[in-house]
Amino acid sequence: MALANITLSQAAAAAAAAAASPQLSSSLVHGETKLSASSTLLMGSPLASRSPSSLSSPKVTRRQLVVHSKRISGLEEAIRIRRERELRTSPTSKRMPPLRRGKVSQRLPVPDHIPKPPYVSSKLLPEISSEHQIHDAEGLARMRAACELAARVVDYAGTLVRPSVTTNEIDKAVHQMIIDAGAYPSPLGYGGFPKSVCTSVNECMCHGIPDSRQLQDGDIINIDVTVYLDGYHGDTSKTFLCGNVNRAMQRLVKVTEECMYKGIAVCKDGALFRKIGKRISEHAEKFGFGVVDRFVGHGIGTIFHSEPLIYHHLPFLSNLRIESDVVAEPILTLGTTECVTWEDNWTTLTADGSPAAQFEHTILITKTGAEILTKY
Repeated sequence: MALANITLSQAAAAAAAAAASPQLSSSLVHGETKLSASSTLLMGSPLASRSPSSLSSPKVTRRQLVVHSKRISGLEEAIRIRRERELRTSPTSKRMPPLRRGKVSQRLPVPDHIPKPPYVSSKLLPEISSEHQIHDAEGLARMRAACELAARVVDYAGTLVRPSVTTNEIDKAVHQMIIDAGAYPSPLGYGGFPKSVCTSVNECMCHGIPDSRQLQDGDIINIDVTVYLDGYHGDTSKTFLCGNVNRAMQRLVKVTEECMYKGIAVCKDGALFRKIGKRISEHAEKFGFGVVDRFVGHGIGTIFHSEPLIYHHLPFLSNLRIESDVVAEPILTLGTTECVTWEDNWTTLTADGSPAAQFEHTILITKTGAEILTKY
Protein backbone atom coordinates (compact mmCIF):
# COMPACT_ATOMS: atom_id res chain seq x y z
CA MET A 1 0.00 0.00 0.00
CA ALA A 2 1.46 3.29 -1.04
CA LEU A 3 -0.02 5.95 1.12
CA ALA A 4 2.92 8.31 1.01
CA ASN A 5 2.34 11.74 -0.56
CA ILE A 6 5.37 13.70 -1.78
CA THR A 7 5.84 16.90 -3.75
CA LEU A 8 7.75 17.08 -7.02
CA SER A 9 10.61 18.86 -5.29
CA GLN A 10 10.83 16.08 -2.71
CA ALA A 11 10.89 13.54 -5.53
CA ALA A 12 13.71 15.41 -7.24
CA ALA A 13 15.66 15.58 -4.00
CA ALA A 14 15.10 11.88 -3.46
CA ALA A 15 16.29 11.12 -6.98
CA ALA A 16 19.43 13.19 -6.46
CA ALA A 17 20.14 11.49 -3.15
CA ALA A 18 19.61 8.06 -4.67
CA ALA A 19 21.93 8.83 -7.57
CA ALA A 20 24.63 9.98 -5.16
CA SER A 21 24.39 6.88 -2.99
CA PRO A 22 26.11 3.72 -4.27
CA GLN A 23 24.54 1.64 -1.50
CA LEU A 24 20.91 1.16 -2.40
CA SER A 25 19.68 -2.03 -0.76
CA SER A 26 16.02 -1.74 -0.01
CA SER A 27 12.77 -3.53 -0.78
CA LEU A 28 10.78 -2.23 -3.73
CA VAL A 29 7.13 -2.00 -2.84
CA HIS A 30 4.21 -1.42 -5.09
CA GLY A 31 3.61 1.90 -3.38
CA GLU A 32 1.42 4.85 -4.14
CA THR A 33 3.59 7.82 -3.44
CA LYS A 34 1.81 10.85 -4.87
CA LEU A 35 3.64 13.40 -7.01
CA SER A 36 2.52 16.95 -7.62
CA ALA A 37 0.34 17.88 -10.58
CA SER A 38 3.25 19.57 -12.30
CA SER A 39 4.90 16.20 -12.84
CA THR A 40 2.37 15.37 -15.54
CA LEU A 41 2.96 18.41 -17.76
CA LEU A 42 4.50 17.95 -21.19
CA MET A 43 7.62 20.05 -21.32
CA GLY A 44 8.43 22.07 -24.46
CA SER A 45 11.97 22.45 -25.74
CA PRO A 46 13.00 25.55 -27.73
CA LEU A 47 14.14 24.86 -31.26
CA ALA A 48 16.48 27.50 -32.79
CA SER A 49 16.81 26.50 -36.41
CA ARG A 50 18.33 29.23 -38.62
CA SER A 51 20.17 29.12 -41.93
CA PRO A 52 23.50 30.97 -42.43
CA SER A 53 21.81 33.45 -44.77
CA SER A 54 19.38 34.50 -42.11
CA LEU A 55 22.25 35.62 -39.94
CA SER A 56 23.35 38.24 -42.49
CA SER A 57 19.94 39.75 -43.09
CA PRO A 58 18.92 42.51 -40.65
CA LYS A 59 15.29 42.24 -41.75
CA VAL A 60 14.89 38.64 -40.58
CA THR A 61 13.45 38.36 -37.11
CA ARG A 62 14.59 35.33 -35.18
CA ARG A 63 11.71 33.35 -33.76
CA GLN A 64 11.78 30.68 -31.14
CA LEU A 65 9.54 27.70 -31.69
CA VAL A 66 8.32 25.43 -28.92
CA VAL A 67 7.17 21.94 -29.78
CA HIS A 68 5.03 19.90 -27.40
CA SER A 69 4.89 16.22 -28.18
CA LYS A 70 4.04 12.84 -26.71
CA ARG A 71 5.50 9.62 -28.06
CA ILE A 72 2.71 7.34 -29.22
CA SER A 73 2.49 5.15 -32.27
CA GLY A 74 -0.43 5.09 -34.67
CA LEU A 75 -1.11 1.48 -33.70
CA GLU A 76 -1.20 2.33 -29.99
CA GLU A 77 -3.60 5.20 -30.62
CA ALA A 78 -5.83 2.95 -32.74
CA ILE A 79 -5.89 0.34 -29.97
CA ARG A 80 -6.79 2.98 -27.38
CA ILE A 81 -9.66 4.32 -29.51
CA ARG A 82 -10.95 0.81 -30.15
CA ARG A 83 -10.91 0.03 -26.43
CA GLU A 84 -12.85 3.17 -25.54
CA ARG A 85 -15.40 2.40 -28.26
CA GLU A 86 -15.70 -1.16 -27.01
CA LEU A 87 -16.31 0.05 -23.47
CA ARG A 88 -19.05 2.42 -24.66
CA THR A 89 -20.89 0.27 -27.19
CA SER A 90 -20.47 -3.42 -26.38
CA PRO A 91 -23.65 -5.03 -24.96
CA THR A 92 -21.51 -6.64 -22.27
CA SER A 93 -19.52 -3.46 -21.60
CA LYS A 94 -22.02 -0.99 -20.23
CA ARG A 95 -20.55 2.03 -18.50
CA MET A 96 -20.74 1.74 -14.71
CA PRO A 97 -22.35 4.60 -12.77
CA PRO A 98 -19.88 7.06 -11.20
CA LEU A 99 -18.44 6.10 -7.84
CA ARG A 100 -20.21 7.83 -4.96
CA ARG A 101 -19.09 8.33 -1.40
CA GLY A 102 -20.75 5.99 1.11
CA LYS A 103 -20.96 6.18 4.88
CA VAL A 104 -17.65 5.54 6.65
CA SER A 105 -18.01 3.75 9.99
CA GLN A 106 -15.79 4.32 13.01
CA ARG A 107 -12.28 2.88 13.02
CA LEU A 108 -11.95 -0.57 14.50
CA PRO A 109 -10.05 -1.18 17.75
CA VAL A 110 -6.73 -2.99 18.02
CA PRO A 111 -5.88 -4.92 21.22
CA ASP A 112 -3.34 -3.21 23.46
CA HIS A 113 -0.92 -6.13 23.40
CA ILE A 114 -0.32 -5.79 19.62
CA PRO A 115 2.73 -3.59 18.85
CA LYS A 116 1.86 -0.51 16.82
CA PRO A 117 4.01 1.47 14.37
CA PRO A 118 5.18 4.86 15.70
CA TYR A 119 3.05 6.98 13.33
CA VAL A 120 -0.19 5.78 14.95
CA SER A 121 0.16 8.34 17.74
CA SER A 122 0.01 11.24 15.25
CA LYS A 123 -2.45 12.31 12.56
CA LEU A 124 0.34 13.94 10.55
CA LEU A 125 1.39 12.22 7.35
CA PRO A 126 4.92 10.85 7.88
CA GLU A 127 7.73 12.07 5.67
CA ILE A 128 9.31 9.68 3.20
CA SER A 129 12.38 8.34 4.99
CA SER A 130 15.70 8.95 3.24
CA GLU A 131 17.00 5.72 4.75
CA HIS A 132 17.64 2.84 2.36
CA GLN A 133 16.54 -0.13 4.38
CA ILE A 134 19.01 -3.00 4.22
CA HIS A 135 18.10 -6.08 6.25
CA ASP A 136 20.27 -8.54 8.12
CA ALA A 137 19.34 -12.23 8.44
CA GLU A 138 16.96 -11.65 11.34
CA GLY A 139 15.35 -8.69 9.58
CA LEU A 140 14.84 -10.71 6.41
CA ALA A 141 13.17 -13.49 8.39
CA ARG A 142 10.75 -10.98 9.90
CA MET A 143 10.11 -9.38 6.52
CA ARG A 144 9.27 -12.77 5.06
CA ALA A 145 6.81 -13.46 7.87
CA ALA A 146 5.08 -10.08 7.47
CA CYS A 147 4.86 -10.45 3.70
CA GLU A 148 3.57 -14.02 3.91
CA LEU A 149 0.79 -12.84 6.22
CA ALA A 150 -0.08 -9.94 3.90
CA ALA A 151 -0.34 -12.36 0.96
CA ARG A 152 -2.68 -14.67 2.90
CA VAL A 153 -4.84 -11.74 3.95
CA VAL A 154 -5.25 -10.33 0.43
CA ASP A 155 -6.13 -13.80 -0.87
CA TYR A 156 -8.77 -14.15 1.84
CA ALA A 157 -10.12 -10.69 1.08
CA GLY A 158 -10.54 -11.71 -2.54
CA THR A 159 -12.88 -14.54 -1.54
CA LEU A 160 -15.24 -11.94 -0.08
CA VAL A 161 -15.65 -10.05 -3.37
CA ARG A 162 -19.15 -10.52 -4.75
CA PRO A 163 -22.16 -8.34 -5.56
CA SER A 164 -23.94 -6.78 -2.52
CA VAL A 165 -20.92 -7.04 -0.19
CA THR A 166 -19.82 -3.65 1.16
CA THR A 167 -16.21 -2.53 1.24
CA ASN A 168 -16.75 -1.86 4.94
CA GLU A 169 -17.48 -5.57 5.44
CA ILE A 170 -14.24 -6.41 3.64
CA ASP A 171 -12.36 -3.99 5.89
CA LYS A 172 -13.85 -5.57 9.01
CA ALA A 173 -12.91 -9.10 7.92
CA VAL A 174 -9.37 -8.07 6.95
CA HIS A 175 -8.92 -6.21 10.23
CA GLN A 176 -9.96 -9.25 12.25
CA MET A 177 -7.67 -11.63 10.37
CA ILE A 178 -4.69 -9.33 10.86
CA ILE A 179 -5.14 -8.80 14.58
CA ASP A 180 -5.88 -12.53 15.08
CA ALA A 181 -2.37 -13.11 13.69
CA GLY A 182 -0.91 -10.72 16.27
CA ALA A 183 -0.20 -8.02 13.66
CA TYR A 184 -1.30 -4.43 13.17
CA PRO A 185 -3.07 -3.21 9.98
CA SER A 186 -0.51 -0.65 8.74
CA PRO A 187 -2.94 1.75 6.98
CA LEU A 188 -4.97 2.30 10.17
CA GLY A 189 -4.00 5.71 11.54
CA TYR A 190 -1.36 6.37 8.88
CA GLY A 191 -1.65 10.13 8.40
CA GLY A 192 -5.17 9.87 9.79
CA PHE A 193 -6.34 7.12 7.40
CA PRO A 194 -9.47 5.75 9.13
CA LYS A 195 -9.52 2.13 7.97
CA SER A 196 -7.42 -1.03 8.01
CA VAL A 197 -7.28 -1.63 4.24
CA CYS A 198 -7.64 0.35 1.02
CA THR A 199 -10.51 -0.69 -1.29
CA SER A 200 -10.40 1.06 -4.68
CA VAL A 201 -13.40 0.36 -6.92
CA ASN A 202 -13.62 0.92 -10.71
CA GLU A 203 -12.32 4.44 -11.47
CA CYS A 204 -10.63 4.76 -8.07
CA MET A 205 -6.88 4.62 -8.74
CA CYS A 206 -5.88 4.04 -5.14
CA HIS A 207 -6.42 4.87 -1.45
CA GLY A 208 -10.15 4.14 -1.48
CA ILE A 209 -11.65 4.27 2.02
CA PRO A 210 -13.96 1.33 2.82
CA ASP A 211 -17.55 2.47 3.35
CA SER A 212 -21.19 1.41 3.06
CA ARG A 213 -21.21 1.14 -0.75
CA GLN A 214 -22.20 -2.32 -1.97
CA LEU A 215 -20.17 -3.92 -4.73
CA GLN A 216 -22.09 -4.21 -7.98
CA ASP A 217 -22.05 -6.91 -10.63
CA GLY A 218 -19.37 -5.86 -13.13
CA ASP A 219 -17.19 -3.91 -10.66
CA ILE A 220 -13.45 -4.31 -10.29
CA ILE A 221 -11.87 -3.67 -6.90
CA ASN A 222 -8.27 -3.32 -5.79
CA ILE A 223 -7.69 -4.48 -2.22
CA ASP A 224 -4.45 -3.12 -0.78
CA VAL A 225 -3.20 -4.87 2.36
CA THR A 226 -0.24 -3.95 4.54
CA VAL A 227 0.51 -5.60 7.89
CA TYR A 228 2.94 -4.64 10.64
CA LEU A 229 4.31 -7.80 12.26
CA ASP A 230 7.24 -8.01 14.69
CA GLY A 231 8.38 -4.53 13.70
CA TYR A 232 8.25 -5.04 9.90
CA HIS A 233 5.72 -4.07 7.22
CA GLY A 234 4.56 -6.44 4.47
CA ASP A 235 2.70 -4.79 1.56
CA THR A 236 0.68 -6.23 -1.32
CA SER A 237 -2.42 -5.55 -3.40
CA LYS A 238 -4.49 -7.22 -6.08
CA THR A 239 -7.39 -6.22 -8.32
CA PHE A 240 -10.36 -8.60 -8.24
CA LEU A 241 -13.34 -9.05 -10.58
CA CYS A 242 -16.83 -8.82 -9.10
CA GLY A 243 -19.39 -10.92 -10.98
CA ASN A 244 -19.70 -10.45 -14.75
CA VAL A 245 -17.02 -7.93 -15.69
CA ASN A 246 -16.89 -6.59 -19.25
CA ARG A 247 -14.11 -7.59 -21.63
CA ALA A 248 -12.38 -4.22 -21.66
CA MET A 249 -12.03 -4.13 -17.87
CA GLN A 250 -10.98 -7.78 -17.74
CA ARG A 251 -8.20 -6.99 -20.20
CA LEU A 252 -7.16 -3.93 -18.17
CA VAL A 253 -6.81 -6.07 -15.04
CA LYS A 254 -4.91 -8.81 -16.87
CA VAL A 255 -2.44 -6.42 -18.52
CA THR A 256 -1.86 -4.52 -15.26
CA GLU A 257 -0.81 -7.73 -13.54
CA GLU A 258 1.42 -8.60 -16.49
CA CYS A 259 3.04 -5.17 -16.26
CA MET A 260 3.88 -5.71 -12.61
CA TYR A 261 5.59 -9.03 -13.34
CA LYS A 262 7.45 -7.61 -16.34
CA GLY A 263 8.80 -4.83 -14.10
CA ILE A 264 9.83 -7.34 -11.45
CA ALA A 265 11.56 -9.51 -14.05
CA VAL A 266 14.23 -6.88 -14.71
CA CYS A 267 14.99 -6.32 -11.02
CA LYS A 268 18.30 -7.59 -9.68
CA ASP A 269 21.35 -6.26 -7.86
CA GLY A 270 22.72 -3.33 -9.87
CA ALA A 271 19.78 -3.08 -12.29
CA LEU A 272 18.85 0.43 -13.39
CA PHE A 273 15.53 1.73 -12.09
CA ARG A 274 14.68 3.10 -15.52
CA LYS A 275 14.43 -0.43 -16.88
CA ILE A 276 11.47 -1.08 -14.59
CA GLY A 277 9.45 1.87 -15.87
CA LYS A 278 10.50 1.21 -19.46
CA ARG A 279 9.36 -2.41 -19.38
CA ILE A 280 6.03 -1.52 -17.73
CA SER A 281 5.30 1.39 -20.07
CA GLU A 282 6.15 -0.55 -23.22
CA HIS A 283 3.80 -3.40 -22.33
CA ALA A 284 0.95 -1.09 -21.28
CA GLU A 285 1.24 0.97 -24.47
CA LYS A 286 0.90 -2.14 -26.64
CA PHE A 287 -2.68 -2.37 -25.39
CA GLY A 288 -3.43 1.34 -25.37
CA PHE A 289 -3.43 1.69 -21.57
CA GLY A 290 -2.06 4.65 -19.63
CA VAL A 291 0.46 4.27 -16.81
CA VAL A 292 -0.26 6.61 -13.89
CA ASP A 293 2.78 8.75 -13.11
CA ARG A 294 1.64 10.39 -9.88
CA PHE A 295 2.17 7.36 -7.68
CA VAL A 296 5.41 5.46 -7.29
CA GLY A 297 6.85 2.44 -5.54
CA HIS A 298 9.08 2.70 -2.49
CA GLY A 299 11.37 0.98 -0.05
CA ILE A 300 9.87 -0.88 2.90
CA GLY A 301 10.89 -2.67 6.08
CA THR A 302 10.72 -1.35 9.62
CA ILE A 303 9.61 1.91 7.99
CA PHE A 304 6.41 1.90 5.90
CA HIS A 305 7.67 4.22 3.12
CA SER A 306 11.30 5.03 2.40
CA GLU A 307 13.71 5.60 -0.44
CA PRO A 308 14.35 4.39 -3.06
CA LEU A 309 11.35 5.68 -5.00
CA ILE A 310 10.38 3.44 -7.91
CA TYR A 311 8.95 5.11 -11.00
CA HIS A 312 6.73 2.91 -13.15
CA HIS A 313 6.81 5.16 -16.18
CA LEU A 314 9.91 7.39 -16.37
CA PRO A 315 13.65 6.74 -16.75
CA PHE A 316 15.40 6.77 -13.40
CA LEU A 317 19.17 6.62 -13.22
CA SER A 318 19.98 4.95 -9.92
CA ASN A 319 20.54 1.23 -9.31
CA LEU A 320 19.01 -1.49 -7.18
CA ARG A 321 21.18 -3.08 -4.52
CA ILE A 322 21.20 -6.50 -2.91
CA GLU A 323 19.18 -7.46 0.19
CA SER A 324 16.83 -4.53 -0.05
CA ASP A 325 13.05 -4.77 -0.09
CA VAL A 326 10.97 -2.66 -2.44
CA VAL A 327 7.35 -2.43 -3.56
CA ALA A 328 6.49 -2.55 -7.28
CA GLU A 329 2.93 -1.28 -7.87
CA PRO A 330 1.93 -0.01 -11.31
CA ILE A 331 -1.49 1.58 -11.83
CA LEU A 332 -2.97 1.38 -15.35
CA THR A 333 -6.04 3.14 -16.71
CA LEU A 334 -8.43 2.60 -19.60
CA GLY A 335 -8.53 6.36 -20.26
CA THR A 336 -6.74 9.38 -18.86
CA THR A 337 -3.99 9.13 -16.26
CA GLU A 338 -5.01 12.48 -14.76
CA CYS A 339 -6.66 12.23 -11.37
CA VAL A 340 -8.90 13.99 -8.87
CA THR A 341 -8.93 13.49 -5.12
CA TRP A 342 -12.00 13.63 -2.93
CA GLU A 343 -12.26 15.95 0.06
CA ASP A 344 -11.19 13.10 2.35
CA ASN A 345 -7.66 13.72 0.92
CA TRP A 346 -7.22 10.02 0.19
CA THR A 347 -9.67 8.66 -2.40
CA THR A 348 -8.10 9.31 -5.82
CA LEU A 349 -10.07 8.75 -9.03
CA THR A 350 -9.37 9.04 -12.73
CA ALA A 351 -10.40 12.50 -13.94
CA ASP A 352 -12.57 11.11 -16.75
CA GLY A 353 -14.19 8.31 -14.75
CA SER A 354 -12.42 5.55 -16.70
CA PRO A 355 -11.52 2.31 -14.87
CA ALA A 356 -8.13 1.82 -13.21
CA ALA A 357 -6.39 -1.31 -11.96
CA GLN A 358 -3.38 -1.95 -9.78
CA PHE A 359 -1.23 -4.85 -8.57
CA GLU A 360 1.51 -4.79 -5.98
CA HIS A 361 4.20 -7.07 -4.60
CA THR A 362 6.97 -6.62 -2.05
CA ILE A 363 10.16 -8.04 -3.51
CA LEU A 364 13.64 -8.77 -2.19
CA ILE A 365 16.52 -7.77 -4.46
CA THR A 366 19.07 -10.59 -4.83
CA LYS A 367 22.31 -11.06 -6.78
CA THR A 368 20.53 -12.91 -9.57
CA GLY A 369 17.09 -11.31 -9.59
CA ALA A 370 14.17 -10.53 -7.33
CA GLU A 371 12.39 -12.78 -4.87
CA ILE A 372 8.67 -12.07 -4.49
CA LEU A 373 7.93 -12.08 -0.76
CA THR A 374 4.17 -11.54 -1.09
CA LYS A 375 3.52 -14.26 -3.66
CA TYR A 376 -0.23 -14.82 -3.99
